[in-house]
Amino acid sequence: QVQLVESGGGSVQAGGSLRLSCTASGSILSINTMDWYRQAPGKQRALVATITRGEITNYVDSVKGRFTMSRDNAKNTVYLQINSLKPEDTAIYYCHADVVPAGSWGTRYYWGQGTQVTVSS
Repeated sequence: QVQLVESGGGSVQAGGSLRLSCTASGSILSINTMDWYRQAPGKQRALVATITRGEITNYVDSVKGRFTMSRDNAKNTVYLQINSLKPEDTAIYYCHADVVPAGSWGTRYYWGQGTQVTVSS
């Protein structure tokens, strides 16, 4: 069984910063791409940032220059540094991972439970 656990969310004022973390645990052979998604109130869950195992990152236009995603493969952990927060960044942030479980030949996708980020103006 593989689990993803996020942490680091909170309530901040506009212009502030947060650092989100997501750690994968369980019977894992390897982890390929990991992503951060977010779901704002009344909206669908949407992709925010992606990082490959080789640490190539990609971001949606609305967060470029403010969000930085990184990973520590030894710890099965990804991070999302969020700077210059805006009220429109308010959402539940979810970690998503493409994992090869131990003893498996194929990849499976897993989600974390989410961490709330609230930005006040």
